[in-house]
Amino acid sequence: MSIRRIAITTGGGDAPGLNAVIRAVVLSALNRGWECLGIRDGYNGLLQPEEYAAGGLVHLDRESVRGITHLGGTILGTTNRGNPLHYPVKDEAGNVQEVDRSDELVAAVKAQGIDAVVSVGGDGSMAIAHALVQKGLRIVGVPKTIDNDLNGTVITFGFDTAVSFATECLDRLHSTAQAHRRVMVVEVMGRYAGWIALNAGVSGTADAILIPEIPYDIHKVVKKIRERERLGLYFSIVVVAEGAHPAGGQRMVVSKQAGQAERLGGIGYRVAAELQELTSRETRAVVLGHLLRGGTPTTFDRLIALRFGAAAVRALDEGCGGCMVALDPPTVRYVPLEEATKRMKSVPLDCDTILTARDLGISFGD
Repeated sequence: MSIRRIAITTGGGDAPGLNAVIRAVVLSALNRGWECLGIRDGYNGLLQPEEYAAGGLVHLDRESVRGITHLGGTILGTTNRGNPLHYPVKDEAGNVQEVDRSDELVAAVKAQGIDAVVSVGGDGSMAIAHALVQKGLRIVGVPKTIDNDLNGTVITFGFDTAVSFATECLDRLHSTAQAHRRVMVVEVMGRYAGWIALNAGVSGTADAILIPEIPYDIHKVVKKIRERERLGLYFSIVVVAEGAHPAGGQRMVVSKQAGQAERLGGIGYRVAAELQELTSRETRAVVLGHLLRGGTPTTFDRLIALRFGAAAVRALDEGCGGCMVALDPPTVRYVPLEEATKRMKSVPLDCDTILTARDLGISFGD
């Protein structure tokens, strides 16, 4: 099927590099003579167009994407509360119910004369894209998440920027931890995967790293702190992934609301409190949180985002649909959305970075 008009949507949490993808998609489409539209706030621009004074769709031309490669965030907006398969809707009593509006969305896309959609997002967005493909939409996915937990691609854009910033924070915390002889516990994002904590922790010379893939024993972390004290090192840095949990325990969930994924958090404060009680050493917790999502993307993330965006348009031009672009160094290839969404990419326990950390003496609390 020939293409005349495409749309791009950015969904889920924001990540550095989103604007670079948008620019690459728009310019690549325009250079093929295609028209390009942007859907505001995930799919909300089509499902709730009345909420936007200028409409839920925006025409994207060369001027609209000029000078945005280096900007954080997304000029289209994004949301993690707009899953069309489980859309949050208030009933007459004011209670929020989840409603399947996917057929309505498919109809809206076709009514706008949109021939294909480029969906930029993480595992949730790719799962939605896969479901919409089954309903007749032509979609190419672009993998985005700072968590790096999307299957089928070696890396997702946004991850490098998040790890680089987290590492810089660890560098800064070393000096204050040493000056005050404190234990500093640093909680980072990552949801159910420990990629950010692992990579930043090793790069930032942490003494202990707690990740979801390795349930921890707090006493093993205490042991590491005591070992450092015997060496005359009266400070320690502990990196904790937000999805980490003790052996036999559960993840700490802040909230779970209709139409959105559960929010994790609080494990950093819990670990800090336990370490202070068990070591009698002054302990502080630092939660980096959304600081990891914002700011200027690194050179690596800009380049990968631009490559992914251009590859998504090439995939459509070559007749591909129901696929996701993925990094398979040194090239970008296309993988079926089914493959990309069949499982979460967690940290392999025998990966080289884990082995390196253990050789360096870093504790995983196991």
